Amino acid sequence: MTQDHPVQLEIASPDHFDRIQLVLRLAVTIVLGWIGLSGGWLAMLLYLMLPVAAAITISSSGRDAFVRDFAPQLWRVLRWLLELSAYMMLVTDRFPTADGDRVRAEIRFTSHATTASAIGRLVTSLPSTFALCVLSIPSWLLCVVAVLVVLVGAPMPAGILAFQRGVLRWQARLLAYHAALVDEYPPFALETDHRHGGGAAAPIAR
Repeated sequence: MTQDHPVQLEIASPDHFDRIQLVLRLAVTIVLGWIGLSGGWLAMLLYLMLPVAAAITISSSGRDAFVRDFAPQLWRVLRWLLELSAYMMLVTDRFPTADGDRVRAEIRFTSHATTASAIGRLVTSLPSTFALCVLSIPSWLLCVVAVLVVLVGAPMPAGILAFQRGVLRWQARLLAYHAALVDEYPPFALETDHRHGGGAAAPIAR
């Protein structure tokens, strides 16, 4: 069940979103485009770099050091990127900071990856990545609807927020697997409820 997955993501969304934040989102998009770092390019870089970074660290320092020292630092970066994604998808309404509390992303590091298995995730992650790309189509359309909702000053529909949270949870679990932080494959399930789970058998990082 997804509630038993070692990666859990909960997001606090406001009832109403600020129109001014739409301007900031547009500015972020323009700046990223100006430096040539679109969402697609960022996704491609992450896809290629995460398994390579994990493999190099495991090869040079060993798996225990990877899980103990490297994995928590990498998860902090990935957690911030998830917060940025939630902001750009109009699930949260404040630009993420280093100590942001709007996105609660928790992980139990369950990795037993070797150098070879870490590199192998370039291939094994493909089915889940493809499914996420398919989900990104309705997710993008819902972003357009969400912008219109904000412009007219209406409350954000719960159905939009639920779907987008499900997409973000899929992203979080795929990133953690792809980076060899967990061994569990991302479940092919769009978890749109608000329940929060996860066992207590291993340390949890936030």
